[in-house]
Amino acid sequence: MPDKGKIKRWLGVPVLHDLDARLAMMREFGDEYRQILSLSLPAIEAVAGPDLGPDMARLANDSMAEIVGRHPERFPAFVASVAMNDVPAAIAEIRRTIEHLNAVGIQIYTSVNGRPLDDPAFEPIFAAMAAYDLPIWLHPARGPAPGDYATEPTSRFEIWWTFGWPYETSAAMARMVFSKFFLRWPGLKVICHHMGGMIPFFAGRVGHGWDQLGTRTADHDFAPLLAELGRPVDHFRRFIGDTALSGSRAGIECGLSFFGIDQVVFGTDFPFDPQGGPLFVRESIAAIDALGISEGDRRKIYEDTIRRLVGGRLPP
Repeated sequence: MPDKGKIKRWLGVPVLHDLDARLAMMREFGDEYRQILSLSLPAIEAVAGPDLGPDMARLANDSMAEIVGRHPERFPAFVASVAMNDVPAAIAEIRRTIEHLNAVGIQIYTSVNGRPLDDPAFEPIFAAMAAYDLPIWLHPARGPAPGDYATEPTSRFEIWWTFGWPYETSAAMARMVFSKFFLRWPGLKVICHHMGGMIPFFAGRVGHGWDQLGTRTADHDFAPLLAELGRPVDHFRRFIGDTALSGSRAGIECGLSFFGIDQVVFGTDFPFDPQGGPLFVRESIAAIDALGISEGDRRKIYEDTIRRLVGGRLPP
């Protein structure tokens, strides 16, 4: 990495590279606590060109599959990574990991080095995952540039992370909705990290606000698109959110209200907390257990919904 700032945080989190340390930390949460593995940032295409990216994806996926094979009691499955700057290679890796390594889906980011996900070049990725009927894990990606204001080259005080990441997630979701992803691929499953970014909190703007799409735009007629989509908010409810909100009970309640109990899965952002791993797990569990929901609904969040989404690929 030429820019060490991009991975500064990663270098001080041992459980990202020390498997024994991770296993020891996981024991705090009992024998039933398990993790579905995925790569952390940076995205493969952010650090390697098409000449190297597919090989890096293969190395990552083979390594995660090996860990799953060695420790199935803790790591029942993994989410495959692909190099999005080589779409044919990404399709081949999707096929290889799902059909031969039992991957439960793929992880992509909210843009591909600045290119939106509704760029026609990426259509084969979404078509392939819809055909396999397995989820896409969508992770936000944004750095300090551009700045928060037009007069500044970079964002200050890590505003790009705190507020920029939820925005990037929300923008990517909106592009998918208005590019008619769920009309083209009705069974598409997209799990949006951090409970779908800004979408649940801004349900009113997403709902009644986008029911008026085009009333603020002088040079484009959106009436035909709205006629085809119906209410945009109904398409946003097709996404799945996770509970990785740094232990915020209010945020989880907001997400459950928007997506519904059958469209939310357990997530914690492990190990990126001030304690290097256990804090967000502990706080997320506490927040969910304080919701006052039924045992059946708790079980959906913790286990049943992800089992349904991956179609029986998880061991008992």
